[in-house]
Amino acid sequence: MKFTEEHEWLRVEDDVVVVGITEHASEQLGDVVFIELPETGVEVSKDDEVCVIESVKAASDILAPIDGEITEVNEALVEDPGKVNEDPMGDAWFFKIKPADASQMDDYMDEAAYKTFVG
Repeated sequence: MKFTEEHEWLRVEDDVVVVGITEHASEQLGDVVFIELPETGVEVSKDDEVCVIESVKAASDILAPIDGEITEVNEALVEDPGKVNEDPMGDAWFFKIKPADASQMDDYMDEAAYKTFVG
């Protein structure tokens, strides 16, 4: 897995990258009450806003960590946004993206570096 400074995690599965938020981000947000996911088939560029998460504390944007095409979204989160608080690193992934350039992931932290980053 790779991690961004925006507290997203990225996991490669075959030819796509699964994207979600870290447990640290989930804890900082508090109870998640709404999630707006991107459309499948949409081409995105790194740092484009692709998701909106609203919690009892704040609203946050999820940025595309790499260039590519959104191939799948986790519709279960729309029905039950609280899953993000229950299993942020597993079942509560947000979207899958087919990378245009997988080498963009090289810029991100591994788990040890991320743990140091969040202190």
